[in-house]
Amino acid sequence: MGDNGASDDVKSRLALALDVDDLVAANRLARELQPWFGVAKIGLELYSAAGPDSIGALRDLGYEVFLDLKLHDIPTTVNRAARVLGALGVDYLTLHAHGGVPMLKAGVDGLEEGARNAGLEPPVALAVTVLTSDDDAPSHIVPKRVRVAAEGGCGGLILAAGDLKDAREFAPRLRRVVAGIRPEGVPQHDQVRSATPRQAIDQGADMLVIGRAVTRADQPARAAEAIAAEIS
Repeated sequence: MGDNGASDDVKSRLALALDVDDLVAANRLARELQPWFGVAKIGLELYSAAGPDSIGALRDLGYEVFLDLKLHDIPTTVNRAARVLGALGVDYLTLHAHGGVPMLKAGVDGLEEGARNAGLEPPVALAVTVLTSDDDAPSHIVPKRVRVAAEGGCGGLILAAGDLKDAREFAPRLRRVVAGIRPEGVPQHDQVRSATPRQAIDQGADMLVIGRAVTRADQPARAAEAIAAEIS
């Protein structure tokens, strides 16, 4: 890492989860933490508060935009929604693998069509396997959903660090995005299947989603710098 933040390689592997309900607050965090993060994740809370404006604001700051809405509906509805979101310039969009192969295919097709019609690069559809807050899912669920994601044409997976082995085994070409990241000494909150940044990277994660461990830290910039250093 340089004096002014993390390298581009490290930044591309760190997604800042902006789990706030106000675009001004999100922009403030995004600006403060930009030296260490290259991807900004917009969740349901921020998108409900600010809608498409949140995508444009973070793109204007130079972030790749990761829209985490976990789309899950009938294939036609998911296709149409994903087409709209692809045209808005998202780089990543989450779909819930529980929706099945036809739904995922519809979402992937819509996402790519929307981006293409807007003259944008194809975004990456990320299939959510099992939430990191869910420690009751049967052991066969993650492998099944990983296979569904691959068959549905998704470009990546959202999963817990403990599920990375299944991802490598059943869909080795898909990008692996790990949520539930908690550095040593940081409370788990509702992320019962958490891992440290280094553990996740060592187990094969391509991107880490970092939220409260940084955004609720007493000194967010210092917390972000420590995480970037840990995976460098």
